[in-house]
Amino acid sequence: MQSANYFKFNVKVLGMGEEWKGGDVGRSIGGGQKVRLLKEAMESLADQEDFVVLFVDSYDLIFAGGPEEILRKFQQTNHKLVFAAEGIIWPDSRLAEKYPSVRNGKRFLNSGGFIGYTRYIQKIVNQWDLHDNDDDQLFYTKVYVDPLQREKLNMTLDHKCEIFQNLNGAVGESIQDGIYFNYLANYIPNVWNYEQGCTICDQDMVDLSQLKEFPQVTVGIYIEQPTPFLTEFLERFLSLDYPKDKLNVFVHNSEVYHEKHIQKFWEENKDVFRSFKVVGPEETLTQGEARNMGIDLCRKDLSCDYYFSIDADVMLTNRQTIKLLIEQNRKIIGPLVTRHGKLWSNFWGALSLDGYYARSEDYIDIVQGKRVGVWNIPFMAHIYLIKGHTLRNELKERNVFVLERLDPDMAMCRNARDLTVQRERESPSPESFHMLRPPQGLFMYVTNRHEFGRLISIANYNTSHYNNDLWQIFENPLVSECFLIQKCSFSPCPDVFWFPVLSEKACDELVEEMENHGSWSGGKHEDKRINGGYETVPTDDIHMKQIDFDKEWLHFIREFISPVTLKVFSGYYTKGYAIMNFVVKYTPNRQAYLRPHHDSSTFTINIALNNKGLDFQGGGCRFHRYNCSIESPRKGWSFMHPGRLTHLHEGLPTTNGTRYIAVSFIDP
Repeated sequence: MQSANYFKFNVKVLGMGEEWKGGDVGRSIGGGQKVRLLKEAMESLADQEDFVVLFVDSYDLIFAGGPEEILRKFQQTNHKLVFAAEGIIWPDSRLAEKYPSVRNGKRFLNSGGFIGYTRYIQKIVNQWDLHDNDDDQLFYTKVYVDPLQREKLNMTLDHKCEIFQNLNGAVGESIQDGIYFNYLANYIPNVWNYEQGCTICDQDMVDLSQLKEFPQVTVGIYIEQPTPFLTEFLERFLSLDYPKDKLNVFVHNSEVYHEKHIQKFWEENKDVFRSFKVVGPEETLTQGEARNMGIDLCRKDLSCDYYFSIDADVMLTNRQTIKLLIEQNRKIIGPLVTRHGKLWSNFWGALSLDGYYARSEDYIDIVQGKRVGVWNIPFMAHIYLIKGHTLRNELKERNVFVLERLDPDMAMCRNARDLTVQRERESPSPESFHMLRPPQGLFMYVTNRHEFGRLISIANYNTSHYNNDLWQIFENPLVSECFLIQKCSFSPCPDVFWFPVLSEKACDELVEEMENHGSWSGGKHEDKRINGGYETVPTDDIHMKQIDFDKEWLHFIREFISPVTLKVFSGYYTKGYAIMNFVVKYTPNRQAYLRPHHDSSTFTINIALNNKGLDFQGGGCRFHRYNCSIESPRKGWSFMHPGRLTHLHEGLPTTNGTRYIAVSFIDP
C-alpha cells in the first residue's frame, strides 16, 4: 500500500477481514478464493464495459510506476486483457506444450497480476465455478492455452515484462526471490535515494512525549559463553535512559565464571527494576530454551508492550536505544551494531538458497553508514525489540527459538519470515482492485539512523587469568582502551560528550586549594576580575588566576582536552586557549543553581570535582534545546559541549551539601 499510495492509485481491497480459505499457496496449489472475490466485485462494474481494471496480489508487489504509465503500456499492447508472464510453468507442467511459442521473453502465464477492460475480465471470471482452495493460476492458464478463448478474449501475456516484472525464477540462483523482493522495497518507489536518503523513515513513528506513561518493556539479557567486559556491559545497560519501573529484567547466565558478576549486579539493583529474574547455569537450559523462557515472560504478561533482547557481547553507547527503537514503530526492529574496524554486524542483507549468509549489494554501505535508514532484512541477531502484541498474535508459538538444527537466532528469524500474517499497512480506497491475501512472514528491520554501539569479540576469551579483561587489547582494542586508560566518551545528550579526565586525588586537591584560598565571589553581577566589571550570569567561583594556576590549567587543556576535541568534533582544530577558567561552588544557602544561559566559548568543559549522593544532593545540567538533563555527574568526569548558539543550558539546583565543578570557556 505504501507504493500504491505514493503513485496515488485508487485501490479497492478484496477480502478484507474475510477468512482465507484459498489454501497454502506458498507450499502448494490454491488461491481460487481470489477469483471468487474478483467475480463478486466485478458485478458492481457491469455497466462500465470500457473501464480498465488492474488486478494484483497485494503482499508481494511493489508499484514502480503510476497509473498513467501502466495504462499507456497496456494500450500499446493492442490487446483487451494482459496477464503477467514468467519463465516457469505452474502448477501443471503438462500444459507447456499447449502454450504458444515465444521468440523473446517469458512464455508462461502468472496470475499475480493482470490488466484489462471490465467486460473482458468479467467474461473470464464468470467461468469460475470451482472451490476457494482450487488453483487460480491453473484456471487462468486453461483459459489462455485454449486458442479459441485466447482469441475471443483478445488475451496476451506481458512477455517482455513491460508492465509486470516477476521475480520468481528471474533472480539469480544465489539468493531467495522473496528476500530480494523485500530488498527492493527498501528503495522502490523512491523510499531511499542518494540525494534525500530515507524518505519514509519518519512516517508512522511513535511520539513518546505524547504518551501519558512510557510503555512497559521486558528485557532479556543473555550470557551464553564467557564474555569480556561483562561488568561494563551491565553498567551500560543500567545507564540506559528509560524508566526503570517500566523494565522487567530477565537474565540467563549459562556460565559459572560469570555467577559472581551477576550476583553482584543483582544485589545492587534487585529493587531498581519493576521485576528482576535470574536463571543460572544450574538450570542447564539450552540457548533456545532460555530465549523461549525470556520471550514468554512478555508474551504471557498482557501489560508487556515490548520485548527487548540483548546479548552480553553488545556494548551499547547510546543511552536512548530503547526509546529510539520504540519510536520507529516496527513489529521487529534492531539497532545496527558492528565489530570495530570490521564489516561484521548483527544483520544479514540477504540469504543464500540454504538459508545462510549472502551479502546484499548494499550491505557494506549500510554497515559503514554510507546509506542510512530503516532496512527490511531477512536476519538479525544479538539485539532487537519486538512488540508484545506481535508475540501474542503472529509469534504466539512458544518454540520460536528452536527449529531443526538451526541456532536460536536463525530459528527465530526463520519462524518470523515463514509466518502467515497481514501486512502492517492497509489503507483501502475504491476503484482498481487490489487482492488482500495473508503474506508469508513478518518483516524484520534494522536501523542505522543513529550510532548505537559495538559488538565485541568473545571467540578467544581466556578465563585462566585473575583479571582476564587485561588480555583483550588485541581482540577488542576499542573496549580495552576504555577499560585500561579510561579515555572513553559517552554522549548523554546531542553533541554533549562525557569522559573521565581527572583522578580522585586531583579533584580533591583542587577543591582543597580553592577552599584554602577562600575568596569565593558570592555569585554577584559586579565582578572586578573580568573586563567591564559586570557578569551577566554570575556563579559563586574562584578563578584559576587567583591561585596562580592559570598557566598550568591551560597546559592541562592542551595536553588532555584538545585530543578529545579532535576526536568528537571532527574537523575542528582547537587552539586550546581559555580566558575564563574557574571552580564553581554550589550550596543551597549561597547559590543553588544557575539560570539558563549560553557560554562565551566555542566549546566548554565542565568537570565534576566531588561525588553526588556522598557530598551533595541534586545538581546536574539541563540542555533546553534537546530537553536533555544530566543529573548524575561523576567525579573526575568532564562534560564537553558547544558554548554558543545551540546549547542553552542551566545548572540544576543543589538541594543539600556542597557541589564543586571546574569550568573552562575554550576558544572564546
